[in-house]
Amino acid sequence: MDDQTESTHTAILHAARELFYEEGIRTASMDGIAARAGVTKKTVYNHFRSKDDLVAAWLTALDEEVRRRYAASLGPVGRPFEVRVHGLFARLADLARDPRWKGCAFARAANELAGLPGHPGVVAAKEHRRRFEAWFEEELRADGLAESARLARRLIILFDGAVTQCLLHHDPAYADEAGQAATEMVSAAREDARRVAPPAAARVRVPAAGGVHPGAGTNGHDLEAAGYSKMHAPVAP
Repeated sequence: MDDQTESTHTAILHAARELFYEEGIRTASMDGIAARAGVTKKTVYNHFRSKDDLVAAWLTALDEEVRRRYAASLGPVGRPFEVRVHGLFARLADLARDPRWKGCAFARAANELAGLPGHPGVVAAKEHRRRFEAWFEEELRADGLAESARLARRLIILFDGAVTQCLLHHDPAYADEAGQAATEMVSAAREDARRVAPPAAARVRVPAAGGVHPGAGTNGHDLEAAGYSKMHAPVAP
């Protein structure tokens, strides 16, 4: 793709992004997209075979951008996740304060195309949410939290619920409250993990066969050295 072709492709995609978000997928027309991009409708179809393909291209490009921005809102790695996650919901609250904000493009696409489960837009929306949830799980696991998959699913439910309520009521307080709930949920999970972890004094040293204790001879067996503490400490799945 040469520079001119790439520039035209980008202009069409940008125009589609604006109109799909402003008007909705069904309402936005290929004629309108062509006019906003400053090209002919034929040129639009030279780059995208159909409106469905254009919808998929828009959401696929948006997926990476959205996840990158929310990743930045978590801040640097090193702080506990229950502290970092508050920044993600704070970003949502900031978006909700903008009167031009119309909610999550992916949720809107899925709702608008709900009767077409195989539509490329629906598929792209599902993949986006799967990646978002997987990203939560990865961050939770990296922070040493057990049941990271379960926590990630609960976080995505909280996040999506906050998006819906913010859009319905035009009130960022729902995002703030969801952020507090997320912080409390992750903190509770960490505290639960600490409670079930065996204290160092309780780790068992088992005599070897014949009653020989560990350290008394070369045949001693130490469950801790063999990985006992790792097997019983809470670990990420």
